[in-house]
Amino acid sequence: MLFKRTMEHDVSGMAAQLAFFFLLSVFPLLIFLFTLVPYLPITEDYIITYLSEYVPTESMAIITSQLDRIMTSSRTLLSVGIIGTLWTASNALNGITKAFNVAYDIVNTRKYFFTRLISMALTIGMIFVFLLVLLLPVFGKQIAIYIFSHIGINQAFLDVWDAIRWVLSTLVLFIMFLILYRVFPSVKMKQRLVLPGALFATFGWTIGSIGFSYYVNNFGHYSNTYGSLGGIIILMLWFYILAFVIILGSEINAMGSRVD
Repeated sequence: MLFKRTMEHDVSGMAAQLAFFFLLSVFPLLIFLFTLVPYLPITEDYIITYLSEYVPTESMAIITSQLDRIMTSSRTLLSVGIIGTLWTASNALNGITKAFNVAYDIVNTRKYFFTRLISMALTIGMIFVFLLVLLLPVFGKQIAIYIFSHIGINQAFLDVWDAIRWVLSTLVLFIMFLILYRVFPSVKMKQRLVLPGALFATFGWTIGSIGFSYYVNNFGHYSNTYGSLGGIIILMLWFYILAFVIILGSEINAMGSRVD
């Protein structure tokens, strides 16, 4: 049933479109995040390190080199670029809305301008969710160390912190997908009807990212075939996998809503 829906709704084709929009959005979004770094208790290196846990090495090298070049340019240019960031990134979220509507077999009746405003507002929301994912481990660790130090087992806590950090990040990711699957379709959704897709997307996103990164870093020698474009090709493939998982999650939710 799910396979049939995947074929009928051309999930693979829509995932390819989303992957393209993700690629266009990644640098503007990261630039926007980096402009906020001076006001946050994190560094640019912290963001890069966090992303490195998911992004394949060759793609990460391209991202860091491009960011270094851009961040040394005019600050005025970066400020103006924030507007472009919201517009470019909203294209990706607008694409997600269209894919979700296809899953539910509904037509978007919202006006184009209104749809773009919603996409831009949700883009800002997603940026803050990502910031929360970055900041939660930082503040969580500080708070936990303070609490555990008063009961004399702070070292034991530090030994298991990496596991706790992953749990916190996964929880925030799950909440993000809950919001995504409930708000983005042009139809009112009950919370319980989006739980299956959110769970699938959370674990699919995490396992897919780690698995693909491991494969590329150890077995996939794309640079031998594509040369200097290898990193871009890998990044596009990674985005494709993530987009496929997100759309498949909406198909799972749509199936559940019909059964319900």
